[in-house]
Amino acid sequence: MRRTHTLPRIKATRPAAAMDRRNFCKAAAHAAIAFMLPLPARAQVYPDRPIKVVVPFAAGSASDIVARLVLEKMSTTLGQPFVFENQPGAGGNSGTMVIARAEPDGYRLLVSSSGPLAVNRTLTKNLSYDPQNDFEPISLLATLPNVVTVSTRLPVQSLADLTAYARAKPGVLNYSSVGPGSSQHLAGLLFQQITDTKMTHVPYRVTAQLISDLISGEVPLSFQLIPNIISQVQSGGMRALAVTAKTRSEALPDVPTTQEAGLPGYECAGWFALLAPRGTPKPIIDKLNNGAVSALRDPHLRKRLVDIGAEPTSSAPDELRTLISTEIVKWREVIAKAGLVPE
Repeated sequence: MRRTHTLPRIKATRPAAAMDRRNFCKAAAHAAIAFMLPLPARAQVYPDRPIKVVVPFAAGSASDIVARLVLEKMSTTLGQPFVFENQPGAGGNSGTMVIARAEPDGYRLLVSSSGPLAVNRTLTKNLSYDPQNDFEPISLLATLPNVVTVSTRLPVQSLADLTAYARAKPGVLNYSSVGPGSSQHLAGLLFQQITDTKMTHVPYRVTAQLISDLISGEVPLSFQLIPNIISQVQSGGMRALAVTAKTRSEALPDVPTTQEAGLPGYECAGWFALLAPRGTPKPIIDKLNNGAVSALRDPHLRKRLVDIGAEPTSSAPDELRTLISTEIVKWREVIAKAGLVPE
């Protein structure tokens, strides 16, 4: 009987170069398909590159500090970094307008405040953007009460002393802010209306210069946000007289509230929010909102915000939209009573 031998089968293999070409073509095909999908479908893979964020105030300002803390945490969830662009000017209007005109693709966002988003609707003549219609609200990030802060060279030790001093020198006492429409400016207006005093507003473009002049006594009074002045207050470089809130700040526990200091009803707070240009697809807005809400639940982030005097505060997009509309009406009344003419 004849014995036959069967040769072993050899599995065919493709050269490595061929495999690389195949993988490249496959990836290119997927990218082409993704590009041809409508925006809602493409948003499913959002974000696939860094996201640029405009802060319409100077680096180191309260809005800048809060934005960087919150969005740094958000980046770990979204898998992409945020690239910050500080564009101060015109009380926050300049940088805010940039995003009102930006491409609504989710890669250009805005962290702005109650000034540009609510107050300036009344305070600025021919505002170049519409806070209620030119943006897609994403989420609140934080709220911050103002602090009545004075130079140690000003001869006042309490809020009652300040009121008496201002009444004795009508129009002489200067107070500073980061610009018309900012929460510092409005806090000063409201203080004058409640105490029946008259002071002079001095707007600044750069927070660092404002703080320097506050310490020196060049402009000896400011209704500042806690992140801007906490280190100087703690070191004795300036004096905090009262917090414009119902409760004391955990960051400055020894500073009384305005009610405790003898001025009930005087409350004023700024807030910061994340927004996108109008027309940004809802799936992208929802993803960014989920990222913000998740970040603000983190105990470590919350502690860092509280330590600088900010109250971590997230919201749904519709809640933020309602807040903007409500704040526009609220501060319109204060501005009208102050007799300010839009500029």
